Amino acid sequence: MTDGATMSIVNTGQAEAWNGYEGQHWAAHDSRYDAMNGGFNRFVLECLRAEDRVLDIGCGNGQLTRLAARAARSATGVDLSAPMLSVARLRAADVPHVRFEQGDAQVFPFEPGQFDIAVSRFGIMFFADPVAAFGNIRRALTPRGRLAFLCMTSLKGTDLGSLFDAMAPFLPWPTGGDGTGPTSFADPTRTEEVLSGAGFRDITCTRVEADQIWGRDVADAAGFISDWGPVKYHMDLAGHENAGKARQALAKALEPFETPDAVRLRGHAWLVQANA
Repeated sequence: MTDGATMSIVNTGQAEAWNGYEGQHWAAHDSRYDAMNGGFNRFVLECLRAEDRVLDIGCGNGQLTRLAARAARSATGVDLSAPMLSVARLRAADVPHVRFEQGDAQVFPFEPGQFDIAVSRFGIMFFADPVAAFGNIRRALTPRGRLAFLCMTSLKGTDLGSLFDAMAPFLPWPTGGDGTGPTSFADPTRTEEVLSGAGFRDITCTRVEADQIWGRDVADAAGFISDWGPVKYHMDLAGHENAGKARQALAKALEPFETPDAVRLRGHAWLVQANA
C-alpha cells in the first residue's frame, strides 16, 4: 500500500480538493453520488473479460471497482482522496480480489504490464498533464491492454445544463467552459489527440446516456446540488443574495424532473475505448 505521506503528487490542486471539502462531501454522500452516476456502470462493465486484471483510475468511493472485481479476475482502484478511499475499503470488505491505493495516476509507480484493462467512471478529467498521465497508465497495461473510460460531454442542451442555465444570471456555470475541468474531454477530437499522444490506438468515442437520480424531491435535490463542490464554490463567491436567488432558480428548474419517487435527469457521457 502506498504511504499517503510520501506518495508522489504532481496534481496538487486536485489533491487538496479531493482531500478537502470535495472528497469529504463525496465520501459522506457516497450512496447519493452512486445513484447519480451508477447508471453508467454497465457501459464500462460490458468492456471487461473474466480473466482481466482491472485498474480503476480515479476510483473514488469504489463502486465501479467493486463491480469490476466481481466481473473480472481482480481490480485495483487508485485515487487521490483519502476520505473516499476510506469509504471504498469499508464498502469492499466482503469483495474478493480488490484493493485500493492512494496516489496520483499521472506519476504512480505502476509495475509495467500489471493490468489488462484500465477503466474509469468520470475520474480522468482533471489531470495536470493528460498526455503524461495516460502514458503512465498505458505503461501499466500489457502490450495487448485496453482502455475504457467515461467522461462528460458538453452540458449545453442537456438536463443538467438547463439547471446551470437557470442559475446563470446569479453565478457562473460551475463546470467552466468545455475543454476545462469536468468537461475537459467533452470534445472527442481532443480526446483522440491526447490518447494518441500517450501511445494509444484504435480510439473510439461513443455517446451513451443513463438516468441520474439527484434527490428524493425538488427540495432534497436542490439542497444536494447546492452543496456539490463546483456549485458551492461559486455560490460562496456570489454572496448571500445572489446565492439565494440561484437556489430559488435551481429549485424551479428542477420541477419538470420530479417524479413520484425521485428527481431524475438524463445524463450524457462519452464512452472512450482504445488499445495500448
